[in-house]
Amino acid sequence: MDLIPSFSVDHTAIIPGIFVSRQDEHEGGVITTYDVRLTRPNREPAVDVAAMHSLEHIIATCLRNDPEWKDEIIYWGPMGCLTGFYLIMKGSRSPREISGLLQRAFRSTEDTATVPGATAENCGNYNMHNLEMAKWYASRFADYLAENAGNDLIYEYPKAQRLVTDDGQMFYDS
Repeated sequence: MDLIPSFSVDHTAIIPGIFVSRQDEHEGGVITTYDVRLTRPNREPAVDVAAMHSLEHIIATCLRNDPEWKDEIIYWGPMGCLTGFYLIMKGSRSPREISGLLQRAFRSTEDTATVPGATAENCGNYNMHNLEMAKWYASRFADYLAENAGNDLIYEYPKAQRLVTDDGQMFYDS
């Protein structure tokens, strides 16, 4: 099987940021998947599971209610590695163009008193939430985006040339 594109990115060089993971043409136009990375893979601890779950609920609610962007939002959900989220949107905007939207969404946790949809009727694991930790991660990431807004590295996947030996081993040269 072919390695899917998100597994072919050199995860030892990814830093927190907003990256275009893939773009797909559909009958309605372009669909863009963004990699919203909160921590450095394999170098920082993964995001706390309960906090990640709370961030999923809070940020999804904020994005899907944003008056300017709600019609563009298709999906917001956590990465299995717990280092970030995937955001899927209609259209083909650059990571810089959606940075303000994501900063507002992460800042919205500051005013959140309860996790939206955290009830037995609305959530598959309603007891697994940690609002205080979610607020900490959200504040940390929003601050990071603001402080690094002029840094191109937080908007572009690390460049890596993959050298493949005759026996199929890959070497990375960033």
